[in-house]
Amino acid sequence: MIAETVCSAVSAAGLGIAVVTAYRKRFLAAARLAAYSLVPVGLVMTGVVGWLADTALSPTAWAGFGVLGAAWLLFAGTRAVERRRGGAGRKATGRAERDTVAPAASAPSLGEAPRAAARPTAGPGTGAPRATGSAEDFNDVEAILKKHGI
Repeated sequence: MIAETVCSAVSAAGLGIAVVTAYRKRFLAAARLAAYSLVPVGLVMTGVVGWLADTALSPTAWAGFGVLGAAWLLFAGTRAVERRRGGAGRKATGRAERDTVAPAASAPSLGEAPRAAARPTAGPGTGAPRATGSAEDFNDVEAILKKHGI
């Protein structure tokens, strides 16, 4: 009974503010305020407020919320443990390979030979410094990309 009265008072106050807003020629804001103000009355008329009031005072409902909270804690805890272990459960089942968008796209399309032949070398008279470990750097980058399936 008191919840319905409070909702009606909130709606009446909101409609009063909407009228003042419309008087100031801000009609769009006034219409939005009127819409928000009518929601509590609609909830009272549909019986949602009474149901919520009965639920808030019910020990069975609070026990149900407790069970839902315990379930959420179990889900969150198992997820945290899985992340800490490195996701071994998911990789062990082989679902990681099935979840890829394009599994064939991770295979390299070019071999090693064309890269070395196509790269120009710097001569002694050009003044450009020659990279001694560039092939090793590319091998490291390639290994990292293969590790991540790219």
